[in-house]
Amino acid sequence: MDLNTVEEVSAPTSRAELWPLGDGDAILAGGTWLFSEPQSDIRRLVDVTALGWTPVTLGDNGIEFAATCSIAEVARLSETLLDSHPDWAAAPLLRQCCTALLASQKIWSTATIGGNICLAFPAGSMISLASALDGAVTIWRADGDVDRIPIAQFVTGSAQTVLSTGDVVRSVHLSASALRARTAFRKIAPSPLGRSAAVLIARRDAEADGGRCVLSVTAATVRPYVFEFPGVPDADAIAAAHATIPDDAWTEDAHGDPDWRRGVTLVLARQVCAELSCT
Repeated sequence: MDLNTVEEVSAPTSRAELWPLGDGDAILAGGTWLFSEPQSDIRRLVDVTALGWTPVTLGDNGIEFAATCSIAEVARLSETLLDSHPDWAAAPLLRQCCTALLASQKIWSTATIGGNICLAFPAGSMISLASALDGAVTIWRADGDVDRIPIAQFVTGSAQTVLSTGDVVRSVHLSASALRARTAFRKIAPSPLGRSAAVLIARRDAEADGGRCVLSVTAATVRPYVFEFPGVPDADAIAAAHATIPDDAWTEDAHGDPDWRRGVTLVLARQVCAELSCT
């Protein structure tokens, strides 16, 4: 779509050139959502791809994804991680979460992990991934500070985050201990290729990493909910955690009513935890 209100496109090549950013400015990376509908308030696009960030950095402490890393690059790691890091058992989850995004291969190659997270839509597949693997978002604040915030605190509601005007997401980090864990994944949608109505992921850490179990709920709720247990929870413990999700936190849109999402979330939560208890 043509954005006929845009008067300027800038392409900063350093952090110092990013600012000032105002209410009429929009960060451009992949732009797959930005160009999908009218943006009448935007006067300037700031193309952060010119900053030349390395898409993926592997280290002993985990994976650092630049905000400009494409969904396709995230998915490809599922095929290569076990060669370079054979103990990162969660590698398949990267592609599984990417498939929870309703998008063509063309979109996969253009859309970015940072854009998907910053939009903060309930069905954001990269929010699901980060929620399950102790994801944290690094933010370049407009005042020069740098913050790293867990994804469950970064997304505060449907299309709502902790970002203020002028803030820029720099990267997303997944921890090595979470990547060493075994995972179980479930997605449900009104149609096989439809937008996710609920995404449930359970993770069981290696005994050397404490052996805890983490259960993440996304898409069904307007923000991520992440529950931690000392081990794989039983049905009663899952139900007790599920009951703490507020009534007004369940997503309501054309892809599912809140009551239905509440019900299927409990069913899928029990399934993913049961899967981990059997392996």
